[in-house]
Amino acid sequence: MTESFSLTPEAAEPHLRVPRRSLERLRSVPALAPRYDGHEKVLTLEDLAALPPLVKDDLNVALAHLEPKAGNGATWLFQSGGSTGAPKVGYAPTGFYMEGVHRQWRPLEPDDVFVNAWGAGRMWGAHFLAAAFADLSGCRVIALGSVGKEEYGDWLGFFADRKVTAFGGTPSVLRLWFAHARAAGLRLPALRKVLWLGEAWHPQLDEDLAEVAPDARRWGMFGSTETWVAGTNTPDCPADVFHPLPDQLVHSDADELLDFTTLNPDMLNPVLRYRTGDAGRFVACPCGRDGRALRILGRRDSVVQVRGLGLHVDDIVAQAEREPGVLRAQVLVTERHGRVSGVDVLLLTGPDAPPGLPERLRHDLMAATFTISTAFQHDPGSFRVRAVDTLISNDRTGKTASFVVREEQ
Repeated sequence: MTESFSLTPEAAEPHLRVPRRSLERLRSVPALAPRYDGHEKVLTLEDLAALPPLVKDDLNVALAHLEPKAGNGATWLFQSGGSTGAPKVGYAPTGFYMEGVHRQWRPLEPDDVFVNAWGAGRMWGAHFLAAAFADLSGCRVIALGSVGKEEYGDWLGFFADRKVTAFGGTPSVLRLWFAHARAAGLRLPALRKVLWLGEAWHPQLDEDLAEVAPDARRWGMFGSTETWVAGTNTPDCPADVFHPLPDQLVHSDADELLDFTTLNPDMLNPVLRYRTGDAGRFVACPCGRDGRALRILGRRDSVVQVRGLGLHVDDIVAQAEREPGVLRAQVLVTERHGRVSGVDVLLLTGPDAPPGLPERLRHDLMAATFTISTAFQHDPGSFRVRAVDTLISNDRTGKTASFVVREEQ
């Protein structure tokens, strides 16, 4: 595959003044200036593609030096991540750039009753972003925030009574809500729309929604704390295909790694070839909408170094979730003084899980996975498969990552 952009040169090049400004800002940061030697101008897409990509730590350094401020209104400072590395920082003005999203994507209408179930957690922006979008839509909003499991039943009854038509959250949180409703035999007959952002859609949601709210359809947003919303999709698009917004210039390199450059002059973060860790390729979307669509292939930073060998976490999780009775799986990597001391595959199981599942799966993984069998050949007890009541989630966001790294105390 050759390198490609979401916009043609004719469409993109008149708007490269914003990337040029971002380059000037990044060149003003002493720690980053040397990397841009020989890259003084961004006049064409070829010039942009020749710039070194920006990654999380680079952007954190830049933001600490630049301290962005909105021209009008408040400046919000957010962070995300922290499960597998240092948190990422992002800035946004009042409104969270959602006017541009609303011009292109309108799942909510004035007569909707919308549950904003993104957690209003510590320094995470999704709840407030969704609230800003709902304001533009003019609908009624139930600003839910964090809810304990023991409260699900009462809240679901309240949603049914209030004839909730739209529900939004991360797929991790949505799965908790709709799995509980399905298990309890509760229904949301008025629900028509499910909005999501923050993680990939999970097929289990389709199964649960078919029972709880058979008329509901999914509407997705894709982005990050640094880029904000970069693309959207509709019920007519596959769950992993998104249409980039006009003020987001998306680039896919020969290895299918994605980077994002903002064309929005009001953007506070200097997003210039910023790599989120996602891979993707441009495709024609079955929805028939004009323009290039982006299929998200998953993250390329899900390969964990375990004792000098690369462990493909997504492959382990996928194999575990194919087992009957496994609702979801997660890999927990435990480190001691910077070295991996153990790996656990955590299984969230349902009532139909067969006896002895964890030990059988452990045997299969040890036998079939080179990294595991080699890394733990001298201490096989340090690789475990365990059934758990709950997976490890981010307390701020409610998101449940495929893998978590923890330092052993």
